[in-house]
Amino acid sequence: MSQKIVFIFLFVLITVKLYSVASEKSEANALLKWKASLENQSQLVLSSWKNGTSPCTRWRGIQCDTSNSVITINLHNYQLQGTLHTLDFSSLPNLLTFDIYNNSFHGTIPPQIGNMSKISRLNFSLNTFHGSIPREMWTLRSLRSLDTWFCNYLTGPIPASIANLTNLSYLALGGNNFSGSIPPEIGKLKNLAYLDIQSSNIVGPIPREIGMLSNLEYIDFTENNISGNIPSTIANLSRLNQLYLSNNTLSGLIPPSLWNMSNLTMLWLYYNQLSGTIPTSVGNLINLESLDVQNNQLSGSIPSTIGNMTKLTEIVLNNNFFFESIPTSVGNLINLETLGLQNNTLSGPIPNTIGNLKRLSTLELSYNILSGNIPQTINNLTNMNSFLVANAGLSGHLPSQICLGGSLTTLNAQNNHFTGPVPSSLKNCSSIVMITLQDNHLEGDVSQDFGVYPNLNYIDLSNNKFYGQISPNWGKCNSLEFLIIAKNNISGGIPPQIAEATELGKLHLFSNQLTGNIPKALGKMKNLVELKVANNHLSGKIPSEIGLLQALNHLHLGGNDLIGSIPGQVVQLPNLLELNLSNNKLGGSIPSDFKSLQPLYSLDLSGNLLNGAIPRVLGELQHLKCLNLSRNNLSGNIPSSFNGMSALNSVNISYNQLDGPLPDNKAFLHASIESLKNNKGLCGNVTGLVPCPNSSPSGKSHKVVLLVLLVIFGVLALALSVIAVSVYILCRRARKKEDPAKEMQPEEHFSIWSRDRKMTFKTITEATNNFDDKYLIGIGGQGSVYRAELPSGMVVAVKKLRLESDAEDKYNSKAFENEIKALTEMRRVNAVKGVANALSYMHHGCVPPIVHRDISSKNILLDSEYEAHVSDFGTAKFLKPDSNWTTLAVLTYGYGAPELVQTMEVTEKCDVYSFGVLCFEILMGKHPADLISSLLSPSTASITYNLLLVDVIDQRPPHPEKSVVGEIMLITKWALECLSQSPQFRPSMHQVSKELMDGKAPFDDDHFPMIRLGQLNEELESPLM
Repeated sequence: MSQKIVFIFLFVLITVKLYSVASEKSEANALLKWKASLENQSQLVLSSWKNGTSPCTRWRGIQCDTSNSVITINLHNYQLQGTLHTLDFSSLPNLLTFDIYNNSFHGTIPPQIGNMSKISRLNFSLNTFHGSIPREMWTLRSLRSLDTWFCNYLTGPIPASIANLTNLSYLALGGNNFSGSIPPEIGKLKNLAYLDIQSSNIVGPIPREIGMLSNLEYIDFTENNISGNIPSTIANLSRLNQLYLSNNTLSGLIPPSLWNMSNLTMLWLYYNQLSGTIPTSVGNLINLESLDVQNNQLSGSIPSTIGNMTKLTEIVLNNNFFFESIPTSVGNLINLETLGLQNNTLSGPIPNTIGNLKRLSTLELSYNILSGNIPQTINNLTNMNSFLVANAGLSGHLPSQICLGGSLTTLNAQNNHFTGPVPSSLKNCSSIVMITLQDNHLEGDVSQDFGVYPNLNYIDLSNNKFYGQISPNWGKCNSLEFLIIAKNNISGGIPPQIAEATELGKLHLFSNQLTGNIPKALGKMKNLVELKVANNHLSGKIPSEIGLLQALNHLHLGGNDLIGSIPGQVVQLPNLLELNLSNNKLGGSIPSDFKSLQPLYSLDLSGNLLNGAIPRVLGELQHLKCLNLSRNNLSGNIPSSFNGMSALNSVNISYNQLDGPLPDNKAFLHASIESLKNNKGLCGNVTGLVPCPNSSPSGKSHKVVLLVLLVIFGVLALALSVIAVSVYILCRRARKKEDPAKEMQPEEHFSIWSRDRKMTFKTITEATNNFDDKYLIGIGGQGSVYRAELPSGMVVAVKKLRLESDAEDKYNSKAFENEIKALTEMRRVNAVKGVANALSYMHHGCVPPIVHRDISSKNILLDSEYEAHVSDFGTAKFLKPDSNWTTLAVLTYGYGAPELVQTMEVTEKCDVYSFGVLCFEILMGKHPADLISSLLSPSTASITYNLLLVDVIDQRPPHPEKSVVGEIMLITKWALECLSQSPQFRPSMHQVSKELMDGKAPFDDDHFPMIRLGQLNEELESPLM
């Protein structure tokens, strides 16, 4: 019996051993076969996998159990390339871990993956598999970890059968191209602790069943198209410490219960459409380290309880609608490194307590309506990296020690009311990358206040009060790409050493007091795209070396004292888009070196001494849209090549010696007489020009006949005139004899005052039905006022004067003209300011704010002193901070903001847009529909921005006096900003009102005749955003 037992034992032992050897051989064969299918370099990486050896003996990436069966294949970061199709998974029955992370495997995931019944961990991440995940994957009930993160090309839906993987604790499907939504069945994965489905094209809502995953610690659904509300059940996840839902289209309120999830350390909800407020219960998140809710529609005040969250290192509330002041309790956040509050409507001062945040490296307060000075405690923050306070309404001095720690990279403080010098620590701030200080009242010597910056990429000091000379040290800033010091009081010459900054792409020095020649060395700046030095006192010739700047797009040299001829090398630059040489003393002829395929779309050579004919090649520039050759001494006919210029839509050739017919081109045929006048003999079918004579073969005889007829009719007309005058005198004497008393009776005179002289007495009497009382709108001491609608549709006020004598006739006519002139100059300016002040009070002086919703000319009334008043509040609404309401279109056509058409959501910025329309209507004397349409169209914006402001404003009254041109430029600047298509980029009415009251003109009054609309736009000739 014992011998039998021993025999059975030996038999079993031998059988197991033989099976083990056979299994080991089968596994080895499967792996060697797979290796052989891989790319050659991959086979070299797996050189330890050899035939005749056991996988369990030093095969790279292979681990076995005690029975010499393969249980782990770990090949992460091996740079292998191939597919999985030749790997026989059924030959690996005991495999627990299969990890091929970060390789270059491609193809589909084979369905044979389902044969690994014991598999616990699968990691396919950072490969390039495509197709759908095979359904056999969802049968692997032993699976605890599944990772297909950023395979990039996996498709298909996430199936409901994912619920079979009940042992799953780690699921990472992010970075793929799935379709459909998150299945509710995911709520059955009770053991799940980590869930990542980021960047995977997921749509639909977050299922409420997510709240059933009680062991969940990590959720990442960022960068999908998930919509709907955040389910309140998410608050059931008591172990959750990281929640990432950013970059989706989630809407509605943030569930109140979410603010009680005290284990949260990371909460990212940014770039959604969430609304409502942040309640005081946010202070319960005492373990939170990062809170980012930027780019939503959140509103209300920032609760002071935020000071309880002392573990915060980052809080970002940018691009929302938060208002009121920054709570002083923010000073309690001693671990804070990033504070982002920009692009809201926060008001009040910056709290001094910010100086307590010793670790703060990023402070973002731009685009708010703050007030007061920057607290001196900011100088204590030695870790400052980014200091952003642009368009924030701040004043006083910039913090002098802002770069004390030597780590500052970004200083954005543009468009405030800062005065005094630049921070003293900035001169030796070698870490700085970007400086934007434009549109302030800063002053100082630019040659002394700035140093050499090895990392500086962008600097804009424009529109301040800087003086001194341009330092040669700018040429030592090897990383500098943008140097903008326009609209200051810089004197001296342009140093040739500036050309040593070889990375420089934009050099803007216009509107200063620069003198001397343009350095030839600028021709070495191969990366220069924009050279703008207009409106200075530069002299000498344009150096031909400028023609070496092959990358140049914009060349603005206008408004200087340049002489000589225009170099041919300059006009043939292959990438030139804009060339402005206007208002210099350039002579000679226009070069013929232009190239027909050049991308040039704007050419301005006006106001020079150019002579000769217009070269034919100008009519061959296929992309030219705007051409200004006015105020030169050009002669001859306009070349016929202009007939085929389809792109040209703006032309000015006035004040030359040109003759002959206009080209058959829409730009010429639709041009105003102002753009064509004062030439030698232009003719064509344009109002104000004589028609061109018939050019038929018998034209000569026709001319003779016409001349004879003109002489005959002239003689007849003269004779008839003499007879008519004689009869008139005789009749007048006869009347005097008959009734001498009649001369003493008062009579009515009519003063028809119009600059274009298009109104006639007959037109006015017909429009008022011979001054019928039903058209009477007022009676004064010297006459009556009637309302008249002309045939053109224009509505005018007609004053009918009652006079007693010829002397009084002359006196009152002059007084009447003075009255009109007063109305068209300062009264218009005061009207704009009055409306701005009213809207500022409604938006920022009332609690809650009031939105008018129908700002238009019909709702602006003038009192007896011509002061403007906003009327008709029937459409006005209180803008409650906790509300989110939309409206039907109740506003006057032509004044509504673009976003109302799409969302119908009303904010203060809707009134701001309407105010911009109203400003242009007041300036132009008519509704600016065509102008605004052109400004907002990408195809016409650049042309419209090139229009002279003096040509845009109302042409009927005389040109404005010098005393108001600064106000006109300032109003135009802010009107353009108010018309931004994006509400977030429109200024507040508080800011507009304050700037208009300050009255700081963007340019000197003397520059008014040369100012173009683009120069008044915020980004210096950029289109509206």
